[in-house]
Amino acid sequence: MPEQPDGPRPHRVHVLAFDGVRLLDVAAPLEVFATAARYTGGRYTVRVCTPDGRDATTSTGLRIAADLPAADVMGHTDTLVVPGHAELVTFAERPDLVELVAQLAGGAGRVAAVCTGAFALAAAGLLRGRRATTHWEHAAKLARLHPDTTVTADAIYVQDGPVLTSAGVTAGIDVCLALVEQDHGPDIARRVARDLVVFLQRPGGQSQFSAASRTPATGHPVLRPLLDAIVADPAADHRLANLAGRAAVSPRHLTRLFTRQIGATPAAYVETIRLEAARMLLERGASVTDAAERSGLGSDETLRRVFARHLGTTPSAYAARFRTTRTEANDLDRSGV
Repeated sequence: MPEQPDGPRPHRVHVLAFDGVRLLDVAAPLEVFATAARYTGGRYTVRVCTPDGRDATTSTGLRIAADLPAADVMGHTDTLVVPGHAELVTFAERPDLVELVAQLAGGAGRVAAVCTGAFALAAAGLLRGRRATTHWEHAAKLARLHPDTTVTADAIYVQDGPVLTSAGVTAGIDVCLALVEQDHGPDIARRVARDLVVFLQRPGGQSQFSAASRTPATGHPVLRPLLDAIVADPAADHRLANLAGRAAVSPRHLTRLFTRQIGATPAAYVETIRLEAARMLLERGASVTDAAERSGLGSDETLRRVFARHLGTTPSAYAARFRTTRTEANDLDRSGV
């Protein structure tokens, strides 16, 4: 009789690499699953495949060695990871990659995209009728190009059945940790997270990473001075009547301009900027009360409500988890360590 294997077959993970791929989009999944393999006695095999089996040059210029050509992966992968391209966001210029993703996914147990890899999945038809996310900068484009996909712009990662998509670059760690937890439970996933010095589940969504920078640019002669003034002094009086008076237009007309040009009401925009100011204050070591006052949100309770609504976390939890290196160094100095 043939010799029987000692245990279950290792879970086969293949990360697709190609010229122009973002380095961390590839490296993050490799690191998570390789670390998980150490903690599970080799329950994962992790390999890099490329379209032709040749090395791939990443967006940084670093070359990644291929373990095998994609043709050898067909029907032999349990988890396929599709990273993003540094420049070709929609993958429209690479129909060959889109077709390859479709073929590889057809024989995979599950598929995970990192960052703009979601566009490759969408172009291959894998996100049709599903929920998905991608880097916040490109979420609106994903929704526009693929209206059959429900795009959740603020999520760090989204799972819809066997298809997972994630936000920009380092979110590849989050989505792969989620897969490890599904496979081997929270204890193993937590050990991997500790090894990588990351959170098993980071608080909040993509909004916490520069909400103000996602405001559409506009040179409108009425709006531009107001937007600049709000950003320059978030705590000033930016009530609708005050803003309209400064712009010499009616409150109703100003609201229409904001909605048309910015995609938000004046009050919503002001709140977004004040949240951004409060976030930066907390990162720099300010107390919750001080951050609330100096950002213009006013009270601790208002700050808590705004954080819960936009970031899904509390100001104190955010401050503890997103403290700057400089603040941590000061804490060490004070402790005498």
